[in-house]
Amino acid sequence: MFEQPTLQELAEEAVQELSTANDVLRWAVSRFNESDIYFGHGTDNPWDEAFALLSWGLNIGPSVNAEVLSSKLTRSERARIINAVVARIETKKPAAYLTNLAYFVDLPFYVDENVLVPRSPIGELIKERFASVIDFEPNHILDLCTGSGCIAVACAYAFEEALVDGADISPEALAIADENIQRLGVEDRVTPYLSDVFSGLGDQKYDLIVSNPPYVDAEDIGDMPEEFHHEPEIGLGSGPDGLDITRIILKKAASHLTEHGVLIVEVGNSMVHLIDLLPEVPFNWIEFKNGGLGVFSITKKQLDEYQTLINETL
Repeated sequence: MFEQPTLQELAEEAVQELSTANDVLRWAVSRFNESDIYFGHGTDNPWDEAFALLSWGLNIGPSVNAEVLSSKLTRSERARIINAVVARIETKKPAAYLTNLAYFVDLPFYVDENVLVPRSPIGELIKERFASVIDFEPNHILDLCTGSGCIAVACAYAFEEALVDGADISPEALAIADENIQRLGVEDRVTPYLSDVFSGLGDQKYDLIVSNPPYVDAEDIGDMPEEFHHEPEIGLGSGPDGLDITRIILKKAASHLTEHGVLIVEVGNSMVHLIDLLPEVPFNWIEFKNGGLGVFSITKKQLDEYQTLINETL
C-alpha cells in the first residue's frame, strides 16, 4: 500500500526539486487543496492565497507578470515561500499574520495578531471616494474602531486635503495604526486616538464617520473557523446579537457629525438583527460590485429625526 508522504517531506522535496515561481505556485495550491484551511482573510481561494505568499516571498508586491512567474528561484527563495505555505497549513494562521503584510485599497499595511486582517468592503467605497454616499468633499473624517489604521490611511489617500482621526480602544492596535500612518507617510494628516467609541474624542465633529466595529454575534463567534481565532476577539465579538458597539455608535454619532455629515457602519451578518430592531429607520444598505454586505449609511439629519426611537429601542 502506498504511504502518503508527510507535509514536511513534500516541502523538503519541493525545495530540492522545484525550479520556477510557477512551480512553487502550483505546489502551494496543491497543498492548500489537500488541507482543511479556511480562506477569508483577504483571499477566497487557494490560488490567490498561494499567490499572496509567493509575492511576499519574492518581495515583489501584489502585481506579478508572466516573466516573473516563469523565472527560476533560488533555493533560499523556494524555502522561504514553501516554509510559509507549511506554516499556513499547520498553524491555521491567516497568511497576513505569517507575512505581517496585508493590502487594503492597494496600500500595504503592517499587521499582526493585535489587529484584524483588513478585508472590509468599505475599501470599495474608499476607492470611489464614497461617491455613492456623499456629494461633498469631507474636510474631517473619523475612522472609528480603526484597528490597523487601514480605513483611516486609505481615506487620507483618497481625500488629500482632509484631516483624518483614527480611534480605537486597544493601545496595541493603536501602536500598529501609528506605525502604518508613519510608514505610509500621512502622519501630518492622520491622528490616532485612544478612545472607547467616542469617549476620547471630546466634542469633535466630523463630515464623515466611517466605522468597521466588532459585529460578530455570539452564535457566529462559536462557529468561526480556526483562522478567526488568531484575531483579537475584542475586534470581532459584540454581544449576543453583534450590535453592542453599533448601539453606542447610533446613539452618539449625531452629536459628532456636522450638519451635512454622514455615518457609514459595517455590521455584516448582524444587519438582520438591526433591521428587526429598527425597521422604521431609513438605513441605506449599500450594494457592492465586488461582494460584501451589511454596510449602511445614514445622514446626520436622519439620525436627528429618528434619535428618540433609536435611543428608546437600543
